[in-house]
Amino acid sequence: MPTPLRYTARPAAALAAGLCLWLAFPDAHLWFLAPVGVALLGAATLTAGGRRGAALGMLAGLAFFVPTLSWSGIYVGALPWFALATLQALYVAAMSGVVGFAGRRLVDAGHRTLAVAVVPLGWVVQEWARGTTPYGGFPWARLAFSQADSPLAHVARWLGAPGVTLAVATVGAGLLVTASALVERRRDTLLIGLAVSVLPWSAGLLPLPTGGRAVTVGFVQGNVPKAGLDFNAERRAVLDNHVRGTELLASRAPEDLSLVVWPENSSDIDPLRNADAAAQVERARAAVGVPLLIGAVLAEPVGASSNVSLFYTGEGVDPQRYTKLHPVPFAEYMPSRDFFRRFSSAVDLAGNFVAGSEIGVFTVPSSGGEYAALPTICFEVAYDGLMRDSVLAAGEQESLLVVQTNNATFGYTAESEQQFAISRIRAIEHGRSVAHVSTVGVSGFIAPDGSVSGKTGLFTAEQEIGTPVVRDELSPSDRLGPVPEWLSAALLLALVVGSMRSRRSVRVLAPSIRPREDHTVV
Repeated sequence: MPTPLRYTARPAAALAAGLCLWLAFPDAHLWFLAPVGVALLGAATLTAGGRRGAALGMLAGLAFFVPTLSWSGIYVGALPWFALATLQALYVAAMSGVVGFAGRRLVDAGHRTLAVAVVPLGWVVQEWARGTTPYGGFPWARLAFSQADSPLAHVARWLGAPGVTLAVATVGAGLLVTASALVERRRDTLLIGLAVSVLPWSAGLLPLPTGGRAVTVGFVQGNVPKAGLDFNAERRAVLDNHVRGTELLASRAPEDLSLVVWPENSSDIDPLRNADAAAQVERARAAVGVPLLIGAVLAEPVGASSNVSLFYTGEGVDPQRYTKLHPVPFAEYMPSRDFFRRFSSAVDLAGNFVAGSEIGVFTVPSSGGEYAALPTICFEVAYDGLMRDSVLAAGEQESLLVVQTNNATFGYTAESEQQFAISRIRAIEHGRSVAHVSTVGVSGFIAPDGSVSGKTGLFTAEQEIGTPVVRDELSPSDRLGPVPEWLSAALLLALVVGSMRSRRSVRVLAPSIRPREDHTVV
């Protein structure tokens, strides 16, 4: 039986783990606490067994996601917020159950190193599952997305966002080994733990690309009359704000300006069906005299809506379009609406948006030659596959990633900064500059090394002109695709299966000895 101290320490460690993970993300930006959170959760669950590990993981998950995702309930109430946080916490619970199940058996069999390896592999697989299920998943608040200012962010170029998560969790596993070695006064294990804790940080020495052909791009953050769900109650005012901002930008634009970007929802009046809205958009495009990429809502197909990027190149020319491939469930559309209405009338606030079917690639003329603008709308930036497919769709053409988003519905919360941090990881991952443009902020230009320029504030009307570089090189991460996740899943499965065999071997060798319920971790 575990001692009372150890029994009570496990929940405390799990709670502290969740809080450390929360503080690693914006607005706190304490990214160095992410490995600490992983280590604490590993200490709480690694030898706890499956059921207790799952319970401790649920505690940690709630402590993590409830504050991190608090922006999701800012205007719709506590029920959707807690429902989302609880769903995300269940994945951490499942991961911790696996860690506890396999870890305990491997430690019993004397395979302590293999037991600790379950921790980082579990994090990668857990985030993969969370980012793909259900309804396409919700890949927000992944360990990787807390590391935009960390040397570990460099791993994204080579192994993508899953690789950054693996690096963070490996450091956490190393901290766990180090702490256990200090308690046991085992010098050999201490050296191993220190090495595992320190070596991943050397990723900061890996070079990141900064070169490329500079192009001049402007963006307009028009702002809205007020924050909240009814930000578009004065849709014409939002459109006019962006037109006015574009005219201000035009007054100081250099001759080599090649593109101006508006954010998502900058024209919620359908400019393809409303002549007045179309005239306003053309007025803005004519003012700058270059292609204009706007975010709009179209009243199509019949009985539904489309969230689109429209690319205007000249008067009298129909705009090209990209329709959002991954509308957000429970926000832009409501799956099983009648069922969920039983729990909350807020489901009727969800839209009826349909998904597109093709990646957007818009060719932009410039003084140094054409390049491609690759649009991504709002939460799509968090999906590995969508971002990678967008880069691959450009082929050998130099390209610029464009993230168009609307953060008005989340008020003055951490959501805007959390999303901007994701875009920074994407810039490193794909070796591409990013123009991240929000209706209300934060907006800015992100270089291929993750550095930022022209960053704006929240709920301000601002216009910025920058010179991001466009590049055509595919990063190692682009070439690997989901391979790091596949390998992590295969290795984790092998460890789990191996732990079951190890446990059977222990029972055969010592059938009269009942395994202890608590163990030193390593």
